[in-house]
Amino acid sequence: MGRSPGQLMWRRFKRDRTGVVSAWIVLFFFVVAVAAPLISLLYGKDPTTTYGLNETGLLNQYGYPVRPNGGISGEFWFGIEPTLGRDVLTQLVYGIRTSLLIAAAATVLCVLTGIVVGVTAGYVGGRTDYFLGRFIDLLLAFPAQLSFVAFTPVVYSLFVSPGKETPTYLRVITLILVLWVLGWMGLARLLRGQVLSLREREFIEAAKVTGASPWRIITKELLPNLWTPILVQATLMLPTTVTIEAGLSFIGVGILEPTPDWGRMFANGAKYYESDITYIFFPGLAMIVFVVAFNLLGDSVRDAFDPRTRR
Repeated sequence: MGRSPGQLMWRRFKRDRTGVVSAWIVLFFFVVAVAAPLISLLYGKDPTTTYGLNETGLLNQYGYPVRPNGGISGEFWFGIEPTLGRDVLTQLVYGIRTSLLIAAAATVLCVLTGIVVGVTAGYVGGRTDYFLGRFIDLLLAFPAQLSFVAFTPVVYSLFVSPGKETPTYLRVITLILVLWVLGWMGLARLLRGQVLSLREREFIEAAKVTGASPWRIITKELLPNLWTPILVQATLMLPTTVTIEAGLSFIGVGILEPTPDWGRMFANGAKYYESDITYIFFPGLAMIVFVVAFNLLGDSVRDAFDPRTRR
């Protein structure tokens, strides 16, 4: 009995050790993000308590950990933060939770929007394709990084009066919206090209002859042939979105104190690295491992779907 394309893909993926290891690493990060409150409860620390200020003997007169290696000990496994003395482990766990929540939500919205716009433009064609194509070109003309930095404070100002502090929930929603609005165009353009090629194929023409509706043709004939670029682009988009979100928080237009965030840890670590490099070591290592694992996972997913792309 022959195997389905999905079974063949899964079999090829399981044979790729790099892909399997990367998948487990990515899954570990998501489990840590989801289980952050439980980890904090079992560990007995939280990310906001200033242990170094509340307990004597943890910070010296200059605000740096007294114990070597950033204050790493049996009580503080990853050490404590200079100046405030907050626990680094729980800050990192909750920071991963914040960054992955924002990045995952933005990635899902980008993928859904890219599918709708790209498939619509490619299948309908004509003026619809022309205007959607020009709209995509317009958005792609904006410099990505500068656009994120410029538009995020503008969106904040639409909802909060000048001089008032922006609530954390609004910052999260704003980051998701900005990352979404400026992040879906690449997938849409890719899918548009794929659909333009597929709609001339014999099986699409046969479906039209049998009287199938456009909705049925798109869902039953086109989308099953688009899962490869969709999944590959999604696995490459999410780590990019994580780094963008961290970058926005690093420069002060994303998540701010006291909410734990990956980017905020980098921003604080940049202040302390000359005297205490340990503080930035753990969030930096975690970011590198996560991004590399997710990129390798994306390559493995692509190779599993289409082994002809294997280098």
